[in-house]
Amino acid sequence: MSPDQPLSWAPNLEDAIDRHPFIVPPTTLLAEVLTLISQAHHQSCMICADLALSAPSHRESRASCVLVMNGSELLGILTERDVVRLIAKNINFSTVTVSEVMAQPVITLPPSAVQDIFAALFLFRRYRIRHLPIVDDRSQLVGVISHENIRQVLRPANLLRFRRVSDVMSTQVVQASLTTTVLRVAQLMAEHRVSCVVITQRDEAEHDCPVGIVTERDLVQFQALQMDLDRTQVQRVMSTPLFLLSPTDSLWTAHQEMQRRRVGRLVVAWNWGQDLGIVTQTSLLRVFDPMEMYGVIENLQQTIQQLESEKISVSLQNQLADAIAPQSTVDRPNSPVLLNKIQSMVEMMMTDLDLPIEHRQALLRSVLELLSQLGDRA
Repeated sequence: MSPDQPLSWAPNLEDAIDRHPFIVPPTTLLAEVLTLISQAHHQSCMICADLALSAPSHRESRASCVLVMNGSELLGILTERDVVRLIAKNINFSTVTVSEVMAQPVITLPPSAVQDIFAALFLFRRYRIRHLPIVDDRSQLVGVISHENIRQVLRPANLLRFRRVSDVMSTQVVQASLTTTVLRVAQLMAEHRVSCVVITQRDEAEHDCPVGIVTERDLVQFQALQMDLDRTQVQRVMSTPLFLLSPTDSLWTAHQEMQRRRVGRLVVAWNWGQDLGIVTQTSLLRVFDPMEMYGVIENLQQTIQQLESEKISVSLQNQLADAIAPQSTVDRPNSPVLLNKIQSMVEMMMTDLDLPIEHRQALLRSVLELLSQLGDRA
């Protein structure tokens, strides 16, 4: 397959670009920035019922970051995570300008790399960021791409269907009681570098069960409303009731629920709520990581073995191999042989350190396309 050939499963990153991000001058007060973000998020909530769930919307991503610019020069960026860190420090948002606290220098992406999801995800992972401004050859701003936007345009049903929530969820869940103050929750988020805190309540069996959640976006809203965070308990403002995933749910189920509920994270619970996990939109994007391909391959192998154990006819297996094998191949392998070849390609990508980046990306494209096609028919 040609490296430039579009993949049927891949999101269209052009659709994921927010071409109208929030832009403020460096002298803008933080209180004004929060008002801007808060109003945009409120509007997105009000109109979400009128939007088709499958249609990408950039209003939420606009509400998650602000670009600081002096004319056409990009100076810095302020995200929801930055705001939470500032809330935890209990700073005065009415006296501090955005230029004093913005993150700089800004990691950017050229338009030529927008078509390559691997380039974007590599920068997200390397710098531990969730927003990538896109600038052209003259350093002019084109737009912003984010985890949130990519997740909104995802179409890898087969890749997500063959991974379980338990494969990628984080079990390091930060928890707080109902009487914890909102300020303390902000401090917990900043301390543990997480995007949410799960609120729990002790039941009759003396177990801490999840009853609510507070996210970064919630804290931005509370600060914009000038709430007394040091005196307000989270039981008054948390999102409740919770929708809980099971560890055995597929990542496709998680993706669909995030789309339907317009959220970026979901709580996972098992053992009657005594054990908790978190799956985020970052978790969903891990299916594009070469290291994660082993999990997809293993699940596909198990599926094929199950089909064989159920005595699937040889003719059906041959049809499957014919459908996924390159047209130029004379001796078309059956599915287990094809999976072995895919696994060899993945091993090559991770063990051959001298493999040029363009060859590595071409191999990864081929692997993912074959996995997607194989998953379609397994």
